[in-house]
Amino acid sequence: MNSPDELASTLRGWRERLVPGRAGLPVHGPRRARGLRREELAVLAGLSVDHVVRLEQGRAPAPGVQVCVALARALHLSDAEQERLFRLAGHELGGGRVGRLVPESTRRLLERLDDHPIAVHDAMWTLIAWNRPWVALLGEPAAREDERNAVWRHFTGCPTRTVLTAAEREDYETALVADLRLAQSRYPRDPDLSALVGRVGSASEEFRSRWDTPGVDDLARQPTCLTVAHPDAGRLDLDRDVLASRHGDLRIVVCTARPGTESAARLALLGALEFESMAPPG
Repeated sequence: MNSPDELASTLRGWRERLVPGRAGLPVHGPRRARGLRREELAVLAGLSVDHVVRLEQGRAPAPGVQVCVALARALHLSDAEQERLFRLAGHELGGGRVGRLVPESTRRLLERLDDHPIAVHDAMWTLIAWNRPWVALLGEPAAREDERNAVWRHFTGCPTRTVLTAAEREDYETALVADLRLAQSRYPRDPDLSALVGRVGSASEEFRSRWDTPGVDDLARQPTCLTVAHPDAGRLDLDRDVLASRHGDLRIVVCTARPGTESAARLALLGALEFESMAPPG
């Protein structure tokens, strides 16, 4: 079996074994399809249905790194399965590049702590995995991976629901640049990281000034509070913790509300409304 055929059959097998409930989709009544429908996988991975069909038929070019990350996230692949997917697609793992694989233990965290918004970022601060409460709080992430990068989004002024005071903005920008500089020292040969620095530097004078000024980095200045202006729920004041994962050099952002507060009630309501809105297609 050649590589496109092996990749195609492997993707079909992974899709057919994944039940909608584990993928975060509600189930209403009996289903004819075994596992996920192609349409459901396309939505979860941020791909077109035609792209999924061609991949499963062996007619599409080998998927790029970003597509592999999206498929691994949507299909809830284990560590070994993620590695297999990358190798079938022709991508070398390691080699001085920023890690994109999300370990099983971290995926279990996303699934089981389903009452708290949680997101996983790589060492470049690109969003690579999240749970449904994160979507309910901050909106559906962009389909393109390069548009899900926190450094790019912040310094280029992308629309956001988060609200920062002047002091919080200063701390956030300082910490982001510090962490990105640390990533560059760890992965000096990663072309995506170099491209990100160049792209943000070309678009943002503020980023370029900070990047070109050594000696002002401070990782500890990551904001510990998050204020969200939600279009339906109003203002939410949350605690924001950034956990470092030694597996893959990941950053796990966890948002919580203090018990008994209005923000806690609003966060719980958002989670319930998000789940009810996820009706399956067809």
